[in-house]
Amino acid sequence: MTDSSHNPRRFACIVRRHGHVAAILTAISLPLLAGDFLVFQVTQLMVYAIAIMGLNVLVGINGQLSLGHGAFYALGAYTVAILMDGYGMPYGWTLLVAAAITFAAGFAFGLPALRLEGIYLALATFTLAIALPQILKLSVLNPWTGGVQGISIAKPEAPSFLPINADQWLYALTLLMACLIYWLARNLIGSRTGRALAAVKDNALAARTMGINVALYKTLAFSVSACFTGIAGALSAIVVQYVSPDSFTFYLSVAILVGLVVGGVGWLPGAFLGAAFILFVPNIAEGVSKGLSGAVYGILLIALIVMRPSSSAAGGGTWRSLLSCTGRRAHQISHPQEKRRQA
Repeated sequence: MTDSSHNPRRFACIVRRHGHVAAILTAISLPLLAGDFLVFQVTQLMVYAIAIMGLNVLVGINGQLSLGHGAFYALGAYTVAILMDGYGMPYGWTLLVAAAITFAAGFAFGLPALRLEGIYLALATFTLAIALPQILKLSVLNPWTGGVQGISIAKPEAPSFLPINADQWLYALTLLMACLIYWLARNLIGSRTGRALAAVKDNALAARTMGINVALYKTLAFSVSACFTGIAGALSAIVVQYVSPDSFTFYLSVAILVGLVVGGVGWLPGAFLGAAFILFVPNIAEGVSKGLSGAVYGILLIALIVMRPSSSAAGGGTWRSLLSCTGRRAHQISHPQEKRRQA
């Protein structure tokens, strides 16, 4: 090849290698340069990105489909709200409790769901997403959940030794958690456990013959996924300072799934692209037409899926190929099974 053919690839390599550093520096400097409302919006974007990364562990890595992750999001949010409002627990500790409770809830739900696959598992999780908001409204739980009125919590103040306001502190806390979840998910994918999860996704029977405990890894994927999504819900409660059953309808589960598809199934950085879509596009659609905002949203979603590069490809390879050193290598990494079939 000529030098000219290598230059774009070399430039793409440089962008990819230094993109994470540039993104982190931009994220750190944003609250110092932007207004409070934009800081709040970006904070909410990172919260959604954490939830999408949680769903990505289940769908993108392990191949299980869920339509009910909004329930785990709600469980994390209510855990924080109840502990902060009713028991005066510091918000830092409530995040740890929410993570533990949602991990246990994911494990408890994952066990009976082992007998279900594909659309049947999706229907089971759909039932979970529909039922939880109704359960939260039960009068017997009103002393803890506040019923239909919900729970309001106080906004945490920034530490006294930091020269920032409360909104900037919540932004920094969410950014820290987003980086931590991204690091954990990325290391999980590259670990032995991640390879076992991927093997179960590719062929459960072959994985079982290789000595992989399929039931254990499927349940583990559900637990970790629910834990990450629950942390996102916990952060959302702290940022918004309010929770109610109507905030966690089935639409929330659909929005998280849409963000996963838009960002790319199996590609972690795509969670931030998907979060931007589900946060900003509904407002854009409503600005175009308030009466037909749902139709405009659907048209924009279809247009994005159709017009994005290599829209027929599965997973996150479509976006990843734009950011990798060579599109061919990214495609080979994303679709090893397709390569074997073509051979």
